[in-house]
Amino acid sequence: MKKRITISGRKEVHLLVTKFYEKVWQDNEIGHFFNETIQDWPEHIEKLTDFWETNLFFVQKYKANPLQVHADLDKNYQHSITNYHFGIWLRHWIETIDTYFVGENALKAKQRARNISVRMFITIFEQRQKLKKSL
Repeated sequence: MKKRITISGRKEVHLLVTKFYEKVWQDNEIGHFFNETIQDWPEHIEKLTDFWETNLFFVQKYKANPLQVHADLDKNYQHSITNYHFGIWLRHWIETIDTYFVGENALKAKQRARNISVRMFITIFEQRQKLKKSL
């Protein structure tokens, strides 16, 4: 078994994001959302490293609105993203952390991902409700 390490900075966050997406790319149920949408994987890995570095260490590198990005993605996929998909995403995230990392920031990364996945799906649901009301 590999020695697990602590998440102490950008280098480890980058490793986490990279290993996580190696799982996601190959997933039969959610991989297509990513593989069909992301044009530049190295750029995306850097952007998500910024996102998680911001979330874990409050360094303010990530400036986009991930809630709107995911609501738009759901719209592009005819409102087919479900809580089930977020569950798969979360499972891969937690498995990746448990495989490679230990410590307080690993626990924080898992808890933040749980919160983020719920918030993203709620935003998607709210966007769908607004659309229904406007029709």
